[in-house]
Amino acid sequence: MELIKEDDGLEPVSPTGEYFNSKVMSVSVLGILESEIPIDDSQATALIKDVFLPINPRFSSIMVMGKKGARKWKKVEVNVENHVHVPSFSFPKGSSSPSENDSFLKSYISQIAMQPFPQGQPLWEIHIIKCPTSEAQGTIIFKLHHALGDGYSLVGALLSCLQRADNPSLPITFPSVSNFSSANKDDRNIGLRKVVSRCFSPLVNTVKDFGWSVLQSTCVEDDLSPIRCGSESFQPFLVSTVTFSLDRIKEIKSRLRVTVNDVIMGTIFLATRMYMQRASTNSNLSSNSTALVLLNTRNLRDYKSVRDMVRPNSESPWGNNFAFLHVPIPKVKPSDSQFSDPLKFVHEAHEVIKRKRSSFGVILTGKLLGIMKKCRNAEAVAKHISRTLRNSSMVISNVMGPVEKLSLANHPVKGMYFTVAGTPESLSITILSYAGNLRVAVGAEQGFIDSKLYTRSLVDAFDTILRDACRKQ
Repeated sequence: MELIKEDDGLEPVSPTGEYFNSKVMSVSVLGILESEIPIDDSQATALIKDVFLPINPRFSSIMVMGKKGARKWKKVEVNVENHVHVPSFSFPKGSSSPSENDSFLKSYISQIAMQPFPQGQPLWEIHIIKCPTSEAQGTIIFKLHHALGDGYSLVGALLSCLQRADNPSLPITFPSVSNFSSANKDDRNIGLRKVVSRCFSPLVNTVKDFGWSVLQSTCVEDDLSPIRCGSESFQPFLVSTVTFSLDRIKEIKSRLRVTVNDVIMGTIFLATRMYMQRASTNSNLSSNSTALVLLNTRNLRDYKSVRDMVRPNSESPWGNNFAFLHVPIPKVKPSDSQFSDPLKFVHEAHEVIKRKRSSFGVILTGKLLGIMKKCRNAEAVAKHISRTLRNSSMVISNVMGPVEKLSLANHPVKGMYFTVAGTPESLSITILSYAGNLRVAVGAEQGFIDSKLYTRSLVDAFDTILRDACRKQ
């Protein structure tokens, strides 16, 4: 990293940005856009210069070390050609087919995910894949370092490059946050016991959550299982995706009187236990397994544009504004290997996440990291975060996407999803809604997790929950 003597006027790197670009971790977000038509990249350079780079100064900056050891963003000239890659896959004549290209695309994503960013240039890359796959006629991959911002910021940045396919002059709209996170409630009649409970339960939950978070990050770790091998560092992984209808998810939501997020989490938890059973007949379905769920800590009622995010004192500022929730994966009794009550996974997810959202444990954890940084340094905090990830079984991240279909430079976008690279867990689940569908991307450690079996378990879990929910009156 470049050392500079004069750093006056340079924007400081956020603490989380320092943690995610350290000797311990280098974390990236990969956003994948699937084009309905063959890709014409003749205007790529102009689009990047005129649309992408102006979104945020960090896209034209490198991370440097200031005179007091603090990291800063330094503006530089961007050579776009160094950031844009158009790979050509070599196939035997006449042998290439969309289904074969699927495996090449997965391998390519895994390959670029493992490659570190050069520190002497801005921390982003764009990869244009022109060969057709079973999902699209072409694929564009945006690889962005997590130090630039979190999933909310970076997905928002990518969407700023897109336009509505039906009418480019109209603004892109997003689902209301309440549609995803608010269950049907009727709080008109609240008894005294509930009032007292609501006053004291946040305090109790805060103590429990903060204490468990500290233990999980230091001396307590999940059991080894078919989804956790205890890797010390980031391992090669493959990305597979599954698409669910948002209308079907909302149907389950209405029947169970929970939230969309509860349905998603319940499906993932049931699928995970199903996978553990299928991957190993001797698997302990009562193992201690924890999911780290990323929680957006912005004060949001709906999605904000990048223009709003970069304004001073914004309620939804650009950057890394998230925290981890430790959510235990529901256990299954040995006598219930057939998963007789799949809806319990949705209800348990609803209760646990509702309780954790009412606690201030994540705030205290953030304060603890700040104290650690002051007393020690950013590398020590990065080790602490890496150990937290390593001690857990999986990571789940969910970002709202646009309601309408979009296009990029007159290329209709058929689908989109994202994944995270650079963290030590063996299984990561990332979720993005788009045009009435929910795309779930599964990042599975190569050679350890069977990604096809896991995605099949996801489909089976969702179908089972939908079937049982529809039986409820």
